Amino acid sequence: MKKLYFILLFPMFAFAQITIKVTSIPSNTPDNPTIFLAGSINTWNPADANYILQPDGFGNRTIVIPEGTGTVNYKFTRGSWATVEGNANGGFLPDRSFTFTGVPQTINLTIQSWEDTGGTTSTAAANVQIMNGSFFIPQLNRNRRVWLYLPPDYATSQKRYPVLYMQDGQNLFDAATSFSGEWQVDETLNTLFADGDYGAIVVGIDNGGGERLNEYSPWNDPQYGGGQGDEYMTFMAETLKPYIDVNYRTRPEANMNALIGSSMGALISTYGVCEYPESFNKAGSMSPAYWFSLSDLNNYINTEVSGLQNHRMYFIAGQNESSDMVPDLNTVRNNLQAKGLSALNILTRIDPVGTHSESSWKTQFGALYQWLFANEALSVDQNSVANLKIFQTISGKIVVEGLQNPMTFELFNMAGAKVDRLILSNGAFQLDGKLAAGMYVLKQTENSVKPIKIFKK
Repeated sequence: MKKLYFILLFPMFAFAQITIKVTSIPSNTPDNPTIFLAGSINTWNPADANYILQPDGFGNRTIVIPEGTGTVNYKFTRGSWATVEGNANGGFLPDRSFTFTGVPQTINLTIQSWEDTGGTTSTAAANVQIMNGSFFIPQLNRNRRVWLYLPPDYATSQKRYPVLYMQDGQNLFDAATSFSGEWQVDETLNTLFADGDYGAIVVGIDNGGGERLNEYSPWNDPQYGGGQGDEYMTFMAETLKPYIDVNYRTRPEANMNALIGSSMGALISTYGVCEYPESFNKAGSMSPAYWFSLSDLNNYINTEVSGLQNHRMYFIAGQNESSDMVPDLNTVRNNLQAKGLSALNILTRIDPVGTHSESSWKTQFGALYQWLFANEALSVDQNSVANLKIFQTISGKIVVEGLQNPMTFELFNMAGAKVDRLILSNGAFQLDGKLAAGMYVLKQTENSVKPIKIFKK
């Protein structure tokens, strides 16, 4: 009797999967770490319990990804973005990626460092601090590290300062966190201050790694992403800036606040000063990646933007960048000028040796900063308050007379707690209706204005 043998043939792709194997982790990794994969495959969750790498018994850690389609971008973390992997120097590491091919793959990798344990010694100046390692972005339900640079005389003066809000914060101050070299913003501003510059506060917001393209463009590109720029800029204007203005001695007026960035950071900065002119009147656009959403950006400027008469914008690009860089910059700049941006408030520089790199932007930052604020009266002349009169009418209105320029005051209750910050100019105004009835004190410490008692009915 013949025996029949059946061979079941299954397509190879039925067993296709990707095995990611980490063969080495940094020697300074904390004991018994839990290592996660965070990426586009799991909405960039840095602590997804379904994406934990498991020991394989041979000193490696592995994770098996079932077969899918397309390309996946990812990184490794120890459970938060503060503990994300870094490059060989402990700085920013671009996203890793793999592509599904329909056949099994094994990818062997090494984790070079963790950003929180570092590699390179920090180069940040003493007057740079991490303001918050995990500042919440309610508009995007994410957290982000925020850096703060305070001028050398911040602790010893009562001055109020203009503020630079800068994108890609990990690249601004510290070689230990930068991707390919830092901008040396702190060293540059400290040197300028020593030479007589008034000083400025810098707020650096880290990019979101895998979310960077999404957050730095209000418009979506089918290939690259984007589309979350509106939410990101709402965070900047309505969450972060008010927090900075309440907690630090700033000049909150729009003409004292700038958005600065490079590449995609320049794109979102350009959009931000157009969308929130009441918050930011100045922009530094370095090697702008306008190509990412050129048609959408120009359509937005041409149809929705107006009132740029008080704006001031600095554009710079390198001659050695992409062939579209300079033409795209010129087109966007011309459209902005057509909507009211004065030629006197535009500076365009095409650097003959400029490149799309941190090293190039580092050399250009000082000139950009100085030009943006060249026409501003950063300190108020004492003579400007000589004729100042502030009084309250019987109806409760506060009347201001004799100011040459808007001036910032703080409002305190009788227990000494600050309850509001007011930017006053000549005219009459009412106190915030949300304030409780009672007596308050209006103070302006920078220019020796005597405290003024006022009453809220």
